[in-house]
Amino acid sequence: MTDSVLLDAGVVTRCRRRVHLENDPAMRDVEKAPPDPTGQQRKADATAHRRSVADRVSRLVGPDWMEIPNGPDMKGADRERATAAMLAAGARFIWSAQLPRDPSGGRRGSIDLLVRTGRGYVPVLVVRHKVTDPGSGARTSPLGEPMPDGSRVDPLRKIRPQPRDQMRLAHAWRMLQASGYAAPRRAVGGVIGLDADVVAWHDLEAPTWPGGRTALSEYDNRFSDRLAIASTAANGGEALAKPSRIVDCRSCPWWPVCEKVLLSARDVSLVARGEDAVTLRATGVRTVDDLAVVPAGTDLQLVGLTSADAIALAKAWLRNLTVVRRVAEVTVPRADVEVDVDMESFGDSGAYMWGVLLSGADVGDPPGYRAFVTWDPVPTDDEARSFAEFWEWLMGVRLRARARGLTFRAYCYNELAENRWLLASARRFRGRPGIPTDRQVQEFIDSDGWFDLFRSVQDQFLCAQGKGLKTIAPVAGFSWRDPAASGENSMRWYRDAVGMDGAEPDLSQRVRLFEYNEDDVRATHALRMWMSSPEVQDIPYVEDL
Repeated sequence: MTDSVLLDAGVVTRCRRRVHLENDPAMRDVEKAPPDPTGQQRKADATAHRRSVADRVSRLVGPDWMEIPNGPDMKGADRERATAAMLAAGARFIWSAQLPRDPSGGRRGSIDLLVRTGRGYVPVLVVRHKVTDPGSGARTSPLGEPMPDGSRVDPLRKIRPQPRDQMRLAHAWRMLQASGYAAPRRAVGGVIGLDADVVAWHDLEAPTWPGGRTALSEYDNRFSDRLAIASTAANGGEALAKPSRIVDCRSCPWWPVCEKVLLSARDVSLVARGEDAVTLRATGVRTVDDLAVVPAGTDLQLVGLTSADAIALAKAWLRNLTVVRRVAEVTVPRADVEVDVDMESFGDSGAYMWGVLLSGADVGDPPGYRAFVTWDPVPTDDEARSFAEFWEWLMGVRLRARARGLTFRAYCYNELAENRWLLASARRFRGRPGIPTDRQVQEFIDSDGWFDLFRSVQDQFLCAQGKGLKTIAPVAGFSWRDPAASGENSMRWYRDAVGMDGAEPDLSQRVRLFEYNEDDVRATHALRMWMSSPEVQDIPYVEDL
């Protein structure tokens, strides 16, 4: 094992193969996927949240607050030396600490806040997600007294399980132990969450993990595994982690590298990913070809999909079929007046555009596409105006259809995103002109006038290449005008369209986003029209594979 391998806390919740690739010298110059814009925005939002929390806590605790500079001119080694000096001096609160590296343990890393308690320190994380839920039993302390000794059992909160947070705290705790600065007490760590109203404390030695394991023991097992993988990779040994497709592959920069290997091997994870691929390999089913010849009726004991679906998907993949029918007759609920809806958001910051395509019987509005948009960078109060205009238009079409004795239905593709921002917009802008109540939005979502075409596709087709609209709509003969059309790219276009990075707003990118949104709603329209047509019967039926 080599001392040159130093790993941060992220490795314990990262794909094992990614840990190998990140530490394999032969992989340093390979071409990787571009950064995920959504992930980049989340990081930027998290950084802003941490800064806001730091400013608030520093005001509350006063002159005991010490901060390690983290500017572009401050190298990691300099920050580490500054942190070591503050630790040696016994500073009470140390913000943005770069922990003394642990060569013998293979660890490096930072932590948002170190709090001195007695003769040592405990770590505190600042995160941009909820860390407690309504209930009781969580140990919390006020922001102005962020110390475990002053915590109490909170009668109104319970700890929300956040495995990633606990792993990061365990990593910091082990680094504090290695440097001799850990508090001489039971291993604990605090988290300040999205609401930033209290510090919630985790007992890292409590048996809260499956099988009675503790966060600390789980961390030790995972880190030992990742360190072995990384050290073997760094020394040119035979890889201890092989590629396998999982959910994280979608946004992983190393996916182009793994994809080539998986396609070459015709690996079974191309059809059955995650734990199902592990289960299949354990039974000798290693390739898509192996899976395709498994006898019908065999129980493969999978959790992500049924055995019959897995076998059928393998057969479809081998025939290069994007979709096959699960049902003999494909159906889609229709109405006299129909509206296709697609929303564009920028990460978690806000929904800046609601696009609609009106078709069907005449209700006094011209058919076709229109968009309700704000070009003020989100989050912005102008979202209230654009959302209210969208909602009033949609409900107006619905009411006029009913008044004329016509049926109405609005369609989207994968309602999770639209529903999230329908409800979030109603809550954020409650009481503003034209903004519906939470109850009005929920009633619409629950009505038969709101239909998720994604679920219809999921129920009636097996999709060997994925179920995304960009994958499925081309089967119906639809194509996007922009060859680079994708949700990820739209994030980049939006940054330019509003001048988010200090540049002048690019009006051509606004046009691009309008066209992208229009094509999305037209794709939904084309897909359901195709599903309602005789042409859908040309898609092979699963029973005939």
